[in-house]
Amino acid sequence: MDFLHKKLKDYSKSDYYGFHMPGHKRSRTLTGAQLPYEIDITEIEGFDDLHHADGILKRAQERAAAVYHAGETHYLINGSTVGILSAVLGCTRRGDRILLGRNCHKSVYHAVLMNELRPVYIYPDRWEGTELNGEISPAGVEEMMEAYPDIKAVVITSPTYDGVVSDIKRIVCIVHKHGVPLILDEAHGAHFGFSPIFPDNGNVNGADIVIHSLHKTLPALTQTALLHMNGGLVRRERVRNYLHMLQSSSPSYVLMAGIDECVRMLEERQEEIFEQYACCLQKTRERLGSLRNLELIETHRYDYSKLVISAKECIREESVEAKKFTGKCLYNILNDKYFLQMEMASASYVIAMTSVADTDPAMERLVSALEEIDGKLAKSGKHERNNSNRESGRQMDTVKNTQIYPPFQADLMREDDPDFVHIECIPLEECAGRIALEYAYAYPPGIPLAVPGEKISPGVEEQFRRYREAGIQIEGTEVPGKIEVLANG
Repeated sequence: MDFLHKKLKDYSKSDYYGFHMPGHKRSRTLTGAQLPYEIDITEIEGFDDLHHADGILKRAQERAAAVYHAGETHYLINGSTVGILSAVLGCTRRGDRILLGRNCHKSVYHAVLMNELRPVYIYPDRWEGTELNGEISPAGVEEMMEAYPDIKAVVITSPTYDGVVSDIKRIVCIVHKHGVPLILDEAHGAHFGFSPIFPDNGNVNGADIVIHSLHKTLPALTQTALLHMNGGLVRRERVRNYLHMLQSSSPSYVLMAGIDECVRMLEERQEEIFEQYACCLQKTRERLGSLRNLELIETHRYDYSKLVISAKECIREESVEAKKFTGKCLYNILNDKYFLQMEMASASYVIAMTSVADTDPAMERLVSALEEIDGKLAKSGKHERNNSNRESGRQMDTVKNTQIYPPFQADLMREDDPDFVHIECIPLEECAGRIALEYAYAYPPGIPLAVPGEKISPGVEEQFRRYREAGIQIEGTEVPGKIEVLANG
């Protein structure tokens, strides 16, 4: 069987000399850098063309489709972002209505803006006692489909950045009953289906388009992903056309070889690798479950590769003073003292992303560090905890923004006001009740807390305040710490 990486290595040792791009001529002589110049080529004889694949790349994508149980699979060398953009644009026409999980990645909102779509949002359930989003309710999807019969596509994120998994099989049945395709952002679930401890992937569950980021949880190079298409509801040619438009016309053979090697590993060694990974994860989670002050949190439908460690209600005693211990505090200690770089920090938790490449010694380092930190912390008092829970409940009731204008219309308002007569730039902590003209999000994960055209809720304003107090940067706005809003709205 011809694998791309082997073919590239063999070619690098051949007598061929390239009077073609790229300009390094497969040599590191000039830069001296230890980069894979020798296998970095362009579309030359015998190596196929990703945009018109009929040779080795066609066979590679067919192999990926078989491994992931998909009808059709495409390599993405511009990350999951290009897959999401192509899927949304390919499944809708300009001005269509689309149903989105409100916890979708910012790339979904960019596609909505590009096609001037009219979004309606379904908010995920709240994960009680945490600041994490829960599942997307199938009943909620049904309600939205009934309320808006002109919806042309549905976009759901599962698993979420935090590892929460929705009931995709039920959601697929509901969406298909209305004759509409489901686009599943399963970027964080490229490892699904390869071990009994993980759910089936979206292709097996019947989703029409599924996007996987190989690089997030599998041994693949950053920026590599897959787009899968299934069934007959999607006009596949339209999605392919957008992939041709939005992906680089000079796709990296280094990245594509990385995809092919990752798929080859899944095809040949998945049982061995995932059995070892599952065992390592289960031992790790068992020990983390014994923490007394920090807490490993999860739901009944959850991606067990994500280790979400909550510092909620923890305090750290310094001299005679007790100070609140935040997720950002935990993140900084792990990074600065133990040299353990977490994936992200929020106000009350950190995420440690694991993968099949993690080893027992690496997991032991993490668990030992958390146990040591845990031993130096204490829980806040019962009275304070009860007050905290009441405050959390109040925020949950007010966290939903209200859409006043579709994003494209709000964007036009901003463009049509070059003198900023009708625009104010105000602190994020004073934005409740105002109509946003900019996106605002913590990155990672890149889920907008405010979207252009939305009236910002008191709960979201409170989230901005808590993020600032925890030292977490809000991005997306032109002026740091502020957001542009309608002056008269």
